[in-house]
Amino acid sequence: MDLNEELAYKIAFTIGPLQVPQYVVVTWGIMAFLVIFSIVMTRNLKLVPGKRQVVIEGLVSFLYKLYYDILGEKGKRYIPYLGSVCIFLAVADGVGLLGISPPTRNLNVTVALAILAILLVQVGGIQTKGAKGWLKGFGQPVPVIAPMNILDLFTRPLSLSLRLFGNVLGGVIIMALLNSAIPIGVPLIGSAYFDIFDGLLQAYVFTFLTSLYLQEAIE
Repeated sequence: MDLNEELAYKIAFTIGPLQVPQYVVVTWGIMAFLVIFSIVMTRNLKLVPGKRQVVIEGLVSFLYKLYYDILGEKGKRYIPYLGSVCIFLAVADGVGLLGISPPTRNLNVTVALAILAILLVQVGGIQTKGAKGWLKGFGQPVPVIAPMNILDLFTRPLSLSLRLFGNVLGGVIIMALLNSAIPIGVPLIGSAYFDIFDGLLQAYVFTFLTSLYLQEAIE
């Protein structure tokens, strides 16, 4: 595996003058897969669940409890979004097992997700406190730190996006080096770690931090 090739900005195809990057194609492919998978797995739900329904209900219950413990009753309306992002990130980080470059190794994807997360936080604050209360929040605990709180609107999405981007890209670089140095055996172990364990960890950390910011905004 060539490190330069792994880090290269790849174009999937072109439509006239428009160049469509590979990460866009992979991202839309993952979203399409998750939509179809959700439709198939939630068909014909029954009061007495079968194995398939038990697995799906178990996953949904786990994610719901995970975020409900942080957000409480006030923030439960945001749990479906957080759960969806968590599942998307877990799949996006895990596609490396299939030999597909994770879209989260591209800064555009992680920045877009971080901006959506912070917009959700601000909308949650406005819905809970009202526009006036939300604006007053920038002057708490003392008005003199209002500029710092306003700056925080930009630094939080930056930190979220860079944390996710850096961890995923770091995994890609390490795997490329392992493949070059020890092409047999060790890369399989490394791939299992970075694509499964680390992928799940990054999905959890990203949505966990988002839920903490949201809880702070709505309380």
